[in-house]
Amino acid sequence: MKTVAVDGETLTIHDAVAVARRGATVVFPPKTRQRVQRCRRALEEIVRTEKTLYGVTTGFGALGTVRVSSKNIKELQRNLIRSHAAGVGKPLPKDVTRALMLLRVNTLAKGNSGIRLKTLETLINMINRGVHPVIPEKGSVGASGDLSPLAHMTLVMMGEGEAEYKGATMSGKEAMAKAGIDPVELDSKEGIALINGAQMMTAIGALATWDSETLIETAETATALSLEALRGIDDAFDARIHRVRPFPGQIESARNIRLLTAGSKLVCSSSETLRMTANRSPQDPYSLRCAPQVLGAARDAIAYARRTIETELNSATDNPLVFPEDKECLSGGNFHGQPIAVAMDLLGIALTIIGNISERRIARLIDENLSEGLPAFLISRAVKKGMNSGYMAIQYTAASLASENKTLAHPASADSIPTSANFEDFVSMGTISARKAAEILHNVEFIVAIELLCAAQGIDFRGPNQLGKGTEMIFRMIREHVPMLRKDRILSSDIQVISELVRNGEFSKVLKTLKYGKPK
Repeated sequence: MKTVAVDGETLTIHDAVAVARRGATVVFPPKTRQRVQRCRRALEEIVRTEKTLYGVTTGFGALGTVRVSSKNIKELQRNLIRSHAAGVGKPLPKDVTRALMLLRVNTLAKGNSGIRLKTLETLINMINRGVHPVIPEKGSVGASGDLSPLAHMTLVMMGEGEAEYKGATMSGKEAMAKAGIDPVELDSKEGIALINGAQMMTAIGALATWDSETLIETAETATALSLEALRGIDDAFDARIHRVRPFPGQIESARNIRLLTAGSKLVCSSSETLRMTANRSPQDPYSLRCAPQVLGAARDAIAYARRTIETELNSATDNPLVFPEDKECLSGGNFHGQPIAVAMDLLGIALTIIGNISERRIARLIDENLSEGLPAFLISRAVKKGMNSGYMAIQYTAASLASENKTLAHPASADSIPTSANFEDFVSMGTISARKAAEILHNVEFIVAIELLCAAQGIDFRGPNQLGKGTEMIFRMIREHVPMLRKDRILSSDIQVISELVRNGEFSKVLKTLKYGKPK
């Protein structure tokens, strides 16, 4: 089984996926242990000087001016966790919870939070032994970090709250006992160290970014298959066009569509098209001709999301932060989720665009007036007219999802509601941004699956033997799982089957094989 080392410096989205979805074991390097212990010693020295330290010897938020005596410090930390465990709604999916726990471990491992090694090891043991706190999805404004979600995580560390263990939900105390993990009694600063930071939004964002990278490649395969089903013109994908407007994503998308359609007898140049069909325009509609520009812009947005997420994965986001070399404890705002909020809103917009342009190609494929000779709603003309609706209603579903995404794409980061008696007067709403991006992603996976179904149906009428090398592989994969629609049947199951292939990256693998060869 793969192991992932947490050192506060080198965690990647790939590592997060390995732990969250593939059960990789978290290991803690000796140098990182030493760094954590050094920071704790520095904090304890500062506390002994009886300096006023926010969240250590004071209350929290608007209560930061209230001094707390040393004999009440442990109670202060317990009360912080209990009072902030105020989330509502459905529990987070298990993969998000595991990613959230890993990310919190990694930021604490930087050695700027002052947490005890024993406390941090408790969280690592929970990940490795499968104790997953039940964390409600709603309740964070993403400002002093994801306070409420992380408080629900920390409750289980204390032997309180609820957890999932080996498929069953139970009390946190019972789950910890069954896993053989001793609950912790939080000491000075440990409560605030565990809940200050944007780990919920970043966990959702890391997984959504990973899945978006798969989705954009799948969208390119769907575009290529639609291009052939609609007898498209390949001039628009010529490398020379994209070289003179050198956005990286645009260049990559055009290259991928060329690779997929290489050898196709269904796409041709504008001059060839005019020779064959005198009354046809030498240019395709934007949903085909501008696909590299549109999908390329989405690619660049996804790349920005990745850079932002991976910076945040390895950042110290606690408050206050301890700097052992200077023997100082400084208050700041690294917990604020604004960088992630903006990145997740951008990701949601990019995903919405992918779905929008996909739906427009679906609409062309089913419209006999726009599809270059394909039958209405992609059902054979040999079938008695009017008796079968074909793929009429499948476009309704795509249109519904695309419209829903347009509403979800409104940026949550543009909003702010003051909290904590106006002390926390500007918040990020980043957790909402991340949750919306994940929801849009799921919708677009369905839309792209629908496009693949419609494009494959169009290819059945054109002749699969005319496909390009890559698109033929895509078409065969679809037909291995879903037969051609010859008369009306229930379509939701077909959509579900293909969407699972989309989600699992099966179509993306075809493109990777063309680019890099078969994986060993």
